[in-house]
Amino acid sequence: MKKGITLAAAIATLSMIATACGGNDNGGNASPSASASSSAPASATASASASESASASASADPAADISGTITFLTNRTDMVDKEYVDYAKRFNEKYPNAKIEFEAVTDLDKTTKVRLSSGEYPDVLLIPTIPNSDLPKYFAPLDDLGLNDKIYFSDYKSSGGKLYGISAGATTTGIVYNKKAFADAGITAIPKTIDEFYAAAEKLKAKGIVPLASNFKDQWPLYPWASEVPISIAGDKNLNNDRVNADAPYAMDNPYGQGLTIIRTMYEKGYLEPDVNSTNWEQSKKDIASGKFGMYMLGNWVIPQVISSGTTSDNVGFFPLPYDNSGKTNALLAPDWAYGVNKDSKHLETAKAFVKWMLEDSGFDDFAGFIPVLKDKQANMAQLTEFQSYGATTIEAAADSEESTAVVNKAQIVKEAMVQEFVLAKDPQKVLDEYNKKWAAAKKALAK
Repeated sequence: MKKGITLAAAIATLSMIATACGGNDNGGNASPSASASSSAPASATASASASESASASASADPAADISGTITFLTNRTDMVDKEYVDYAKRFNEKYPNAKIEFEAVTDLDKTTKVRLSSGEYPDVLLIPTIPNSDLPKYFAPLDDLGLNDKIYFSDYKSSGGKLYGISAGATTTGIVYNKKAFADAGITAIPKTIDEFYAAAEKLKAKGIVPLASNFKDQWPLYPWASEVPISIAGDKNLNNDRVNADAPYAMDNPYGQGLTIIRTMYEKGYLEPDVNSTNWEQSKKDIASGKFGMYMLGNWVIPQVISSGTTSDNVGFFPLPYDNSGKTNALLAPDWAYGVNKDSKHLETAKAFVKWMLEDSGFDDFAGFIPVLKDKQANMAQLTEFQSYGATTIEAAADSEESTAVVNKAQIVKEAMVQEFVLAKDPQKVLDEYNKKWAAAKKALAK
C-alpha cells in the first residue's frame, strides 16, 4: 500500500519544520540506513566520574536510584574524546551515582551481531539488523520510559506489543550540495529532472569540480542507491518487503535497476571520483566543504559533518534527487539506528535512563542533523526547510518484515556490495541475475 504526503506537510504535521539557523558545528549517522556515519577507524571510551557521596543513595532524589557504570556501543567514532566527554559529564551531573562509558566501532552492524551471538554485549547499543521477533531475546522493553506516545516510529522496533528500540532520530535522503561550487559552475537552478541533474553534473565536471562524492571504496555510503532511491522511484514503502513475493526481485526496468542505473551512469560519464577504488570518507567531507566536490547523495545527517569540515551553514544546501523526467519526486523519511538496552544489564534502570537522557537532554539530534524523534521537538537545520520547499512527497519508512530479513540474511545480500558490482560490471544484467539466483535459493531453503 502506497503512503505519500508532501514533505512540507509531513514535517509540519510532525512538528519538525526546520527553522533557519546559523552555522552548525554538527555531525551525525547512518542511517542504516543508514545506515550510519562513522568518522575515524578507532575504538575508545570516554567517561565521567561518579559521585563518591554515600549519602546520595539514601536521598529522596529519584536520581539516587540511577547508579552504576554502563557502556554505550556507538558508531560515532568521531565523537570519542570530544562530545562524548561532555555527554558523560552532563549525564553524571544529572545522575551523580552513575557513570557512562562509550565504546565506538566502525562496522556497527556486523560487530553488534557478533557481540549479541556471544552474549557479551554492552548495556546500551544501537540495534542491528535482526528480525523484530528476536528483540526480546536480547533487549529489555522500554515501555516504562513513558515515551511510546511521544515518539515517531514507535512500532519500528517493537515485538509482541512491546517497545524494544527507540530511533536516535529521523532522516530523509537527498542531494547535499556546495552552493558556491554550483554557482562557480554556472548552475542557476536546482535540478528538477534527471536530465537536468546530469546537465548540472556536466557543468561541475567542466569547471574541474568532482560532481558527486560516492565514497565507492568505503562501500557503506552507497546504501541509498539500492534502498532509498528504489523506494522513492516505486512510491511504495513496502518495496523491500514485497521482494518475498518474487523469485527474481531485481530487474533493469524495475525500481531497483532504475536506481542502480543512475549511479552507474554517473560513473560512466566521469561524474564520480577519478578513482572510485581509492576514495576516503573523512577526506570527502572536507572536499565537499571546500567545493572540490559538488554533491553527496546521503541523508540530512551528513550536513553538520560537512559544515564542521570547513564551511558555513549557508554554503550547504539540500534537495531531493530527481530520478526521472516527470518533475515530481518522492523522498523516504526513515528512522535512524535505534537505541536498545541489554536485558541482562546489571544496571538496567541506569541504562534506560541514559536512553531517555539521550533523547531528551543530550542535544544529539541537533548535533547529528536529525529530525527529532520526539514529537514535541523541532529540527534546527535550515537545509531541511530548503528540502521541503521543493515539494517532494514523503514516504514514511516501513519496518523490515521478518520474512524479508530472513531471506536477505540467508542469501547474504549486502546491498552496498551489489551497487559496487552493478556499477563496475561489463554486463549489469548478469549482476542482477546472480543476485536473483541467490534470492531464489534462499527463499527455497527457508521454505523447507
